[in-house]
Amino acid sequence: MQAIILAAGMGRRFGKYTEHNTKCMVPVNGTLLIDRLLTQLSRLKLNRVIIVVGYKGEKLMDYVGHTYGDLKIEYVTNPVYDKTNNIYSLALTKRQLQEDDTLLVESDLIFEDGIFEILLESPYPNLALVSKYETWMDGTMVRIDEDNNIINFITKDAFKYNEASNYYKTMNVYKFSKDFSSTKYVPFLDAYCKVEGNNEYYENVLRIISFLNSHELKALPIPDKKWYEIDDKQDLDIAEALFAEDDDMLRKYYGRYGGYWRFPKMLDYCYLVNPFFPSSKIIDEMQANFKTLLTEYPSGMKINSLLASKCWGVSEEYIIPGNGAAELIKILMEKEKGKIGITRPTFEEYPNRVNNNALVTFIPDNDEYRYSAQDLKEYFGTHPVDTLLLINPDNPSGNFIPFDDILSLAAWCEESDIRLIVDESFVDFSEQWKTCSLLRDDILETYPHLVVIKSISKSYGVPGLRLGILASSDKEMIADMKKSVSIWNLNSFAEFFMQIFTKYEKDYKKACVRFIEERRNFEEGLRSIPYLRVMPSQANYFLAKVLPPRKAATLVIRLLKEQNILIRDCSDKIGFDGKQYLRIAVRGHTDNEKLIEALKSLDK
Repeated sequence: MQAIILAAGMGRRFGKYTEHNTKCMVPVNGTLLIDRLLTQLSRLKLNRVIIVVGYKGEKLMDYVGHTYGDLKIEYVTNPVYDKTNNIYSLALTKRQLQEDDTLLVESDLIFEDGIFEILLESPYPNLALVSKYETWMDGTMVRIDEDNNIINFITKDAFKYNEASNYYKTMNVYKFSKDFSSTKYVPFLDAYCKVEGNNEYYENVLRIISFLNSHELKALPIPDKKWYEIDDKQDLDIAEALFAEDDDMLRKYYGRYGGYWRFPKMLDYCYLVNPFFPSSKIIDEMQANFKTLLTEYPSGMKINSLLASKCWGVSEEYIIPGNGAAELIKILMEKEKGKIGITRPTFEEYPNRVNNNALVTFIPDNDEYRYSAQDLKEYFGTHPVDTLLLINPDNPSGNFIPFDDILSLAAWCEESDIRLIVDESFVDFSEQWKTCSLLRDDILETYPHLVVIKSISKSYGVPGLRLGILASSDKEMIADMKKSVSIWNLNSFAEFFMQIFTKYEKDYKKACVRFIEERRNFEEGLRSIPYLRVMPSQANYFLAKVLPPRKAATLVIRLLKEQNILIRDCSDKIGFDGKQYLRIAVRGHTDNEKLIEALKSLDK
């Protein structure tokens, strides 16, 4: 058995990363792709490794040399790498292909150890490693039958998204027998190059062979192994997260702040959204208008204020919609003057927007981080502030102050001339959700110092829309904030959501009821985990203390590596003082059951 590595390409999409080196010399977490690949090949009993070089080939040959551990390295040079594609690089090795059984692999791949061993252990002599299609994948797709025969290669022109669930992506790792190469692949390769030229792909030859219905080439699906094809710097960023070392893994995932659709098999228990809304009906209506929304401008602030007023029942002059609550938080906090009272641990987006010297911090004196409106009055009554911030329910503790107590706090703030900011992004997850929102004109008018913020991402389950609202009867403040945002601060999709939402409000209310029942079930499951102490919550997440000797970060890393589940390690949050806490979102029932089983497996 021999291996052939195709490494002649220029990697143009990498930009400066391949300005002085070929693509396989790009490092992933400090290790060059070619080093990782050759190390994996060195564990096999190979007669030789043939590397096809082209762009910056001399540098690659100087770096690798003619031996790598026990591997014997040979080179084939593609002198016209800038005018040809990989079919020509492979054609340059057609003599070697016919001399031995071959592992064929492209040099821009990264994958877990054990992939080659799986390939070699299969009894089938001619195999293509494949993976079920996911949205990040590009390039050659195949369809396979129930016996894993490749029945068709799908070109980019023939790709249909409505059939993508039936596709598999070739991983660009193949096993060819000497006989297959000699009697099938090389003859067809010669013929194809004569007809179509050298600026094509070697998979096109396999596609022609598959038309013969010989079933000589089998597919071997790899469902449980990590791999990635690295074509550009975004691919490199994702690969570095997927293959990060333990001590750097969480930084690389948490630092993304979302975009986890690029990891479609991962269960995300970090980000906090409603698992039961939006309903399929509202999604269908948005999809039906996708082209229009994509290609036409959204409205300005006047129209979007009207729509927000319609959806949340607040007068237009009292409400401002934002590009997510984050946009409104930034503007609001940067305008606030004087001392700002906060409770920690908390959602750090607010304190991050002001100078630390302006913060007056209250930390509840209990390890469940419970506090009441009276606690806030007593603390900030002796620690004066100009603005008081309350997240209700709080994040990450899940602490909840009932409606009447919030009004009592608002009245106290009025008497004390304190601006009260209440973030009620999670209030619709509370058992009192029908009656405890402060988004009412009569409440805002009664307490003119009151500002209410709501992230629509959370309880409405639409974080991709980037939609949030802020309300206050302080019309001068609202008007000033509206001048601070861009003329088109909302996209068309967010505007359209507000345009149609009221038609689906009944579905939303059903989702809120359904959520509360699922949270009860999930809480019961979490409390069965012996190494967690789960705090009560009125939000769509639970704060759980990790009991010694376990560490929160260790649990999170094990879940991510072993189960592909990401949860939030909160131990580094200000206010926890290094104590071991997790925040665990509430998802749908099937996902929640999977997490409970995964947590139990860590105790075995």
